[in-house]
Amino acid sequence: MSEDALPEPDRVEGAPHPREVADLFGQTRAETDFLDSFNGGRLHHAWLITGPKGIGKATLAWRIARFLLSGAEGGMFAPETLAIPTDSPIYRRTAALSEPGLALVRRPWDEKAKRLKTAITVDEIRSLKSFFTLSNTEGGWRVAIIDAADEMNRAAENALLKLLEEPPAKTVILLVAHQPSRLLPTIRSRCRELKCQPLDADALARAIAQAGFDTDDPDTLATLANGSAGEAIDLLAHDGLKLYADITSLIATAPRMNRPRIIALGDSCAGATNADRYDMVVRLTLLALSRMALAGARGSTPIGAEADLSRFANNPFQAQLWAELVADQSARIAHARAVNLDPGQVILDTFLAIDATAGKASLVTS
Repeated sequence: MSEDALPEPDRVEGAPHPREVADLFGQTRAETDFLDSFNGGRLHHAWLITGPKGIGKATLAWRIARFLLSGAEGGMFAPETLAIPTDSPIYRRTAALSEPGLALVRRPWDEKAKRLKTAITVDEIRSLKSFFTLSNTEGGWRVAIIDAADEMNRAAENALLKLLEEPPAKTVILLVAHQPSRLLPTIRSRCRELKCQPLDADALARAIAQAGFDTDDPDTLATLANGSAGEAIDLLAHDGLKLYADITSLIATAPRMNRPRIIALGDSCAGATNADRYDMVVRLTLLALSRMALAGARGSTPIGAEADLSRFANNPFQAQLWAELVADQSARIAHARAVNLDPGQVILDTFLAIDATAGKASLVTS
């Protein structure tokens, strides 16, 4: 398998890689915080870029990397943006992963198993030591991006800690982290944090348009994506809005749910070629149940495709039933994955459990 054909663990399927994206939406505060540090001559050597998955953390990391590698300087004419021209040599080299001043660390390809490894290993972090010790003849910055830092195993974390304790001059390490609490406290304490926020509806719309997508139902997309452009793109790329509508309409037939429809849904998830669909069906089903629990707790009416579920989710008793079901089914589905159970049977069992819970919920309607 050629290098170009290898899957990239830091890319959302169907979307441009963050290194190929020129604009960043909705993260003005994080950009400003970095620029203030840079322009004030207080640039930290390690930055922990945090926030939910898919909101632009990696895009911010690549913007910072290009900015530093372009030779930007503070002082009297301090830059006001991280953006650099898309036709510049630095932009082209970083997009092609051929910039000598940049190192990218991510989960590697396991040639023996023919799949991505499940963690960033110590070998990847050790390679950074060699990268940082190389002489920089031009005297510019050297930048490393670790994406995602919370995918490092413990040996890799310990190796990184040594680098953070004694950083070489004119180096910056950018750690993208979806779950920073998983990192060693000693790593977190040696980094300055840049907090990225979920995108509002406008920023989300611009982000998906930049990725080449659009939607006829932006409100539902924004609600289901929960401020994540990555999640929104995944939903659009896999017809997720229609699938969510199908799932909620099926739940609406409960109690005594339409059994042939359940079986057909399960069959559509069977086999290795339908693994992505199975993942999305599971994710959207649990999301629907979670939103029903939330609607019941708030006493609010579900929106859009969920409107027909309102009779099951309008009071705290019903909310508790759905919240308990989400916890139970999440555990069961995780176990099913671990022991490689048939996806069709998992879907059938899940929806039968939903049907039974809907029967209980229908006994209390207000």
